[in-house]
Amino acid sequence: MIRLFVADLHLRPERPDLIGAFLGFLGKQAPGADELYLLGDIFEAWIGDDGPMPGLEEVYAELASLAGHGTRLFFQHGNRDFLVGQAFMDRIGATLLPERQLIEHPGGPILLMHGDQLCTDDTEYQAFRAQVRNPAWQQAFLSKSMEERMAIARQLREASKARGMEKSDAIMDVNPQAVAKAMQDAGVDRLIHGHTHRPAVHRNQIGDGIGTRIVLGDWDRSGWYLKLDDRGFELIDFPID
Repeated sequence: MIRLFVADLHLRPERPDLIGAFLGFLGKQAPGADELYLLGDIFEAWIGDDGPMPGLEEVYAELASLAGHGTRLFFQHGNRDFLVGQAFMDRIGATLLPERQLIEHPGGPILLMHGDQLCTDDTEYQAFRAQVRNPAWQQAFLSKSMEERMAIARQLREASKARGMEKSDAIMDVNPQAVAKAMQDAGVDRLIHGHTHRPAVHRNQIGDGIGTRIVLGDWDRSGWYLKLDDRGFELIDFPID
């Protein structure tokens, strides 16, 4: 079985190069896979399934086509696209995953996460995350007009960028204890996540010789994806023109 994993594309009309790169990925690499996992922040923002981001219609169509030709699609919420819902899943033929998902593999089960919940040193962000993941907050947000939602989303993005510039790299990275606990609670020694924009393979995450954490890269000057098959994994990058 061949599985592919991507995260943190932050697709938006202002970056046609990213859109083109992802369409190329969907047309070339993805059709050979049995499963494609979209592990959050695929979209720069999402204000509801009734208002999908404009300018990405070809991406939506290509995802649906890929699913229609037999590649199983899975979507996990990120901190930018946590309002993606079942209607959009039905549109592209994907399955919506919980924020912690186990997949079986010949080498043992693997835990999938977006990764933002592991950044526990950033207490300000964790409080914000708890607020916007609250069903009552989401229901209130989705009940607003499209214009109001767009304005709120824009304000939230601008505030997030401003706060991010004030925080140290260490605070915005994962907490080692949170990583070890997540893996131990799930009973796994392998974890795949995105969010931090720091692609790498980290060993010894639980103890000496135990625990491998694979971090997916964000798409900017390069595109990143993880290829996992029965023999092992490969973290792959390619230039974005």
